[in-house]
Amino acid sequence: MSAPAAPLLTVEHLTMRFGGLLAIDDVSFTAARGGITALIGPNGAGKTTVFNCITGFYKPTSGRLTLSRGGAASPADIDALTASSRRSRKTAAGAVYLLERMPDHEIAAHAKVARTFQNIRLFPGMTVLENLIVAQHNELMLASGLTVLGLLGLRRYRDAEAAAVARAQFWLDKIALTARADDAAGALPYGDQRRLEIARAMCSGPDLLCLDEPAAGLNPRESSDLKALLKSIRSDHGTSILLIEHDMSVVMEISDHVVVLEYGRKISDGPPERVRNDPKVIAAYLGVEDEEVAKVEAEIAR
Repeated sequence: MSAPAAPLLTVEHLTMRFGGLLAIDDVSFTAARGGITALIGPNGAGKTTVFNCITGFYKPTSGRLTLSRGGAASPADIDALTASSRRSRKTAAGAVYLLERMPDHEIAAHAKVARTFQNIRLFPGMTVLENLIVAQHNELMLASGLTVLGLLGLRRYRDAEAAAVARAQFWLDKIALTARADDAAGALPYGDQRRLEIARAMCSGPDLLCLDEPAAGLNPRESSDLKALLKSIRSDHGTSILLIEHDMSVVMEISDHVVVLEYGRKISDGPPERVRNDPKVIAAYLGVEDEEVAKVEAEIAR
């Protein structure tokens, strides 16, 4: 049996309060490097709140969110960073980041975390191609010397612009939308918009791709295309994926690891097959009382 992959993301004792409401209660889990980790649970379980903490939209009340780029960081590196007031630290393998200390734009640009949203957030008036190019604005702005070199049309910017177009065209081919490159993104069918949003996130070159209900509203054929795309992103590009999803056929088919939340607390954590058969998980989705869960667990233990 092969050793488990080193974690890219480590969530430790994450807690999030909104006034008197405890939305996330001491949640810990890891997302393996090069794997697909699913975060599931009933509506209102706190899944999107966890995403918002990881991606910098919320600042956690407490807890540590560690992302190691380039390879696993040593405990000494992580401890040294935690003890300092800094947000990141160079390591022998690459770099380690404390996401809870970083604003959202730095998490995207430096820690290389990209995300999509439950509600599609494309630029509907821009073309499909332009949506993919605008995702690469960080690289283009640097190459332009904050617009000056771009206005002068210097070689450095022209090369960066050509590379951005080439990357956009690659992802257009990947999601089978090359023929619609010049169409407005808002004119695409719903399933194509979903895939375009994922491709746009991938154009930023993320190490961790966070997807919030990517299969929501898809028909069976579109869901199948989505599963193939996500498997390819993992296997062909080495990108780690963390997704929130209610479609259990998607979760169980593509995930390497599943984390289950209920009322802001983690109730199960492990391989898909084990989580699927966990009485606590079954009870959470069916609304069974705790006493009934205890009876089922007692039966299994016999």
